[in-house]
Amino acid sequence: MTDLLKTSLQRRTVLQAAAVGTLGAGPALRALVHAQGSDAPEKKEVKIGFIPLTDCASVVMASVLGLDQKYGVKIIPSKEASWASVRDKLVSGELDFAHVLYGLVYGVQLGIGGPKKDMAVLMTLNQNGQAITLSKKLAEQGATDGPSLARLMRGEKREYTFAHTFPTGTHAMWLYYWLAANGIHPLKDAKVITVPPPQMVANMRVGNMDGFCVGEPWNHRAIMDGIGITATTSQAIWPSHPEKVLGTTAEFVQKNPNTARAVTAAILEASRWIDESLANKNKMAETIAAKAYVNTSVDAINQRILGRYQNGLGKTWDDPLHMKFYDGGAVNFPYLSDGMWFLTQHKRWGLLTAHPDYLAVAKKVNRIDVYQQAATAAKVPLPKSAMRSHKLIDGVVWDGKDPARYADGFQLKA
Repeated sequence: MTDLLKTSLQRRTVLQAAAVGTLGAGPALRALVHAQGSDAPEKKEVKIGFIPLTDCASVVMASVLGLDQKYGVKIIPSKEASWASVRDKLVSGELDFAHVLYGLVYGVQLGIGGPKKDMAVLMTLNQNGQAITLSKKLAEQGATDGPSLARLMRGEKREYTFAHTFPTGTHAMWLYYWLAANGIHPLKDAKVITVPPPQMVANMRVGNMDGFCVGEPWNHRAIMDGIGITATTSQAIWPSHPEKVLGTTAEFVQKNPNTARAVTAAILEASRWIDESLANKNKMAETIAAKAYVNTSVDAINQRILGRYQNGLGKTWDDPLHMKFYDGGAVNFPYLSDGMWFLTQHKRWGLLTAHPDYLAVAKKVNRIDVYQQAATAAKVPLPKSAMRSHKLIDGVVWDGKDPARYADGFQLKA
């Protein structure tokens, strides 16, 4: 091992220990960072991939509002066609960072769902705001939620097809978890296919699937187009769940630590700006609806970001757990337990054949050290712990304390 590499690894170990052990130790850590030399970004212009979804907003707005320039970088948002494309371009270095599925990053880290490469999660971009859509045809047969779908599938023996967006990704895990919670085995009782988010509505329109799980605005778009209904939201499956993250490779962070910090800080500021006011949310909706970004109508975006939901069958409700980008800083911290949860589901559904060292993988991938520096720069509060606890739709509590037992404890699994 070269002296340079030893120094780099030692620096990272000290920073991560400071960040995880004392998340509030800002001044000491700042002093340590500055002691290492100039904090100017090593790379002034960075390319960040995104998929046309509402939750790409903080990446886009960091660029549009010029918040990136405050930190000495220029963000170039790059619209991508599919999550597989995002994965490949991140791994090859064609993209510097990406708005990306949490589970995709962990899949690449462990070599499932694509090539194996050491990866980094720098921050959580949003919580909540995804949904499961069932076709209007199923709704007309009485399937409007989980229990009624299960009854229909037991009674009408045919092949049912459901779509998600990437095998190790968030949407696959929400879909599987929800089906299983309603007694439907996602891998044995149904056919599951992968479809890029912007193509979900078109594929349902021509009858290629009975249901899909995707991010907004495509669930609401299906209602507007009269082809689907919302059976459930992802926040009903896991309240305040993690969703997209700012992802990159471990190699990029090692070579460009100041750039990683600067980009994270800029997107943190954009996240805070979005959640600050109704006017900002509306401005965001108008911006990302453009052809260069999500390419849809503003009214497909601007209702659900405010928590104004309808299911396509006449039911409306205000959801306090709508898509959040900042929420007082609670959204963005890369909790170790969040990353570990995706690994438990990968093991549950046979994507992993053996239990990994859940905590060790999460500590390696989730760069709390970089986040702590960026949060200090952007004046974003830090949580007291790198772990958190939630109860999911089936009543099972996830707290990260015994991940192997948790993964093995489900009745329905691969």
